[in-house]
Amino acid sequence: RLWFGSRPELLVDLRGQAAEEAIVNIADAISEYSYPWGYRLWPGPNSNTFTAFVGRRVPALRLHLPPTAIGKDFIENGDVLAHTPSGTGYQISLAGLLGFTAAWREGVELNLLGAVFGLDIRRPAIKLPGIGRVGFPQS
Repeated sequence: RLWFGSRPELLVDLRGQAAEEAIVNIADAISEYSYPWGYRLWPGPNSNTFTAFVGRRVPALRLHLPPTAIGKDFIENGDVLAHTPSGTGYQISLAGLLGFTAAWREGVELNLLGAVFGLDIRRPAIKLPGIGRVGFPQS
């Protein structure tokens, strides 16, 4: 089923023992989330902020959110520097409004008012606001 005109994307697929271990860590991360009753569409915290938070707390997920996931760059608790959700690099963000990411899985991204401009170096592509990745498939 389409979601706002787009096909859903599988972001993580863990099975067996890896999934069992991740579930415990995910539950712990959920209990530590700073904004359980807060939601702000833009620039965050929102559902993408929550997903990115869980990814940062559970490295086994190696979570890589798409560039169209507005709110993914909102770092919790007013922090400015954090690991990327994939755990393969770092990001700097000023309340999700202005930031920069450099990571193996995410590539290089500039976040300007929640819109992402970037380059995917691992699987060559450019990242454009509202469009997402344009280039080689992610698989």
